Amino acid sequence: MAGLIKREDIDEVRQRTDIKEVVDGYVTLKGAGLGSFKGLCPFHDERSPSFTVRPQVGRYHCFGCGEDGDVISFVQKLDHTSFHEAVEKLAARIGFELRYEDGGTGPNREEVGKRQRLLDAHKVADEFFRAQLLTPGAAEGRNFLHGRGFDRAASEQFGVGYAPQGWDALLKHLRGRGYTDAELKLTGMFSEGNRGIYDRFRGRLIWPIRDIAGDTIGFGARKLYEDDQGPKYLNTPETTLYKKSQVLYGIDLAKRNIAKDRQLVVVEGYTDVMACHLSGITTAVATCGTAFGADHIKIARRLLSDDGTGGEVIFTFDGDAAGQKAALRAFEEDQRFVAQTYVAVEPTGADPCDLRQSRGDSAVRDLISSRRPLFEFAIRATLKRHNLDTVEGRIAALRESAPVVAQIRDAGIRPGYARELSGWLGMPVEEVSRAVAVAAKRAAQGEAPAGNSGGPQRAGTGPSGGQHGRPAQGTAPGIAELPASGVVPSFNRPDPRDPVASMERQALEVALQEPSMLAGGTWDRFSAAGFKTPAYQAVHDAMRASGPGLTGDPVRWVEQVMNEVPEPLRPLVSELAVVPLPASNAEGVLRYCRDILARLFELQITRVKADKMGQLQRLDASAHPEEFQRLNRELMVLEMERRSLRSDA
Repeated sequence: MAGLIKREDIDEVRQRTDIKEVVDGYVTLKGAGLGSFKGLCPFHDERSPSFTVRPQVGRYHCFGCGEDGDVISFVQKLDHTSFHEAVEKLAARIGFELRYEDGGTGPNREEVGKRQRLLDAHKVADEFFRAQLLTPGAAEGRNFLHGRGFDRAASEQFGVGYAPQGWDALLKHLRGRGYTDAELKLTGMFSEGNRGIYDRFRGRLIWPIRDIAGDTIGFGARKLYEDDQGPKYLNTPETTLYKKSQVLYGIDLAKRNIAKDRQLVVVEGYTDVMACHLSGITTAVATCGTAFGADHIKIARRLLSDDGTGGEVIFTFDGDAAGQKAALRAFEEDQRFVAQTYVAVEPTGADPCDLRQSRGDSAVRDLISSRRPLFEFAIRATLKRHNLDTVEGRIAALRESAPVVAQIRDAGIRPGYARELSGWLGMPVEEVSRAVAVAAKRAAQGEAPAGNSGGPQRAGTGPSGGQHGRPAQGTAPGIAELPASGVVPSFNRPDPRDPVASMERQALEVALQEPSMLAGGTWDRFSAAGFKTPAYQAVHDAMRASGPGLTGDPVRWVEQVMNEVPEPLRPLVSELAVVPLPASNAEGVLRYCRDILARLFELQITRVKADKMGQLQRLDASAHPEEFQRLNRELMVLEMERRSLRSDA
């Protein structure tokens, strides 16, 4: 049959081709005993390497999915080619001239496989664009590159080219090389109108997009002229060669160093990849007009040999809202990695290209070395959506961020981030840890995260809260149930084992029974205090509404507080006003009252300190030195007040 490759030549190609070298272009292999190599299987997703290559017998086999074969079948499956095309590709690799049964030197252009024809067309176009960059008409393109710090050597290293202005420069060139319009329509390099096809890329800088084997499969084009009505960046559309969800720009240049350094850096654009590589970050790649997704992760894991022995993936994003959104999408995909994931964001929002241009190569390296765990970035991005200077804001932030901490794959790391979150929020570690544990439990049970409809109920809003006319379970003495209307808020029974609630109750007892203790500057401190227990906070609010004018008249004082407090809490106020204070004489009462109020004020100082410590930890000291110093001074003053209170008590 005409065009068939001679059997002995097929055997010769198979014999002379090193299967390990071929597989190495797709999979990171490690020694696995004498004469054997292992890596993550390229045919199915796995965490532990089960794909084995034995060069001495020219075979591969996956003990996970059962795929096996020789070097020809490997190329067929990975490159989606026919047997015929795979043999021709391997023969070209080793410089072997094939013979055919018809006595010719191979099939003519019409008989070459469609994929190879497309690859050839891209190779020709790649060479054409690169040559055009050196012509007088490409001056604007060269100026663009120069303005971003890229010289001619950099352009050649990355194969940057130029698409001439006009409608058919590339079209004429490829037609002159024997390509038919039917073939050219399949490349994605041309658009079609009423008069036929015309160049898709016109008057633009061109970056060749190559697959992991180094074959050009598409192009990215950057607008240069104001009269260009197209988008800033225009890529090849989806073709049989180019699938943007499976493409990483720069992977052909970075793959060896990714495997060697066990690091993958993901940036956002072609010039960012160039800037990184030229600055010494030779593991940088970029997605092409799409988010970093599952197919990209498969490529990354194979190169990193993501088998649990290390490695890192570093994402760089702009500091704006879009960048944060991209980072959070990356965090959602993090669970697919065994490698540790990080994010590197330049405080001013500069991307690697801008950074290199303004501050040099070292600034790009510093950016990557300043990476932070993606967990931390995701948590901080969540916190930014809330006002952490208010109690309500911190509670809302905890509800939203606790599920983020709960998502952390490594259970050993979770407690550490719970402690970090505690500091950022200025809340007790125990409270944050409980919230994370609840979020983890909900996630395991498939419930909605806290803060949504499935989140924790607020006090008094659940079945035990006394709504809808049902009696409240465990209501404290003196705390009435809600009316059926639910207009007035209800208050659950404070936990008597809670030391904070106990101390708050004692302080209210003192304030109601000995209001003279609130005279002078003490009133200001008492009025500014915050109560954690909702029922006690409501009583405190009633006292503040009554004002300090009645503190000299205990009878009117209690009566006024009773009038100001929500009706369900009036029995509680009555109870607080009559419960005996633990003292046997006037001096003892005075000493007890001073001690209780001092404890209340100390607790308030502790809470304010925690708030300010949270602000301090969230603050970039180098960016806001004056704010940093102010917070430190305020913390010092608070600590002095706290010590003074203890001394007086």
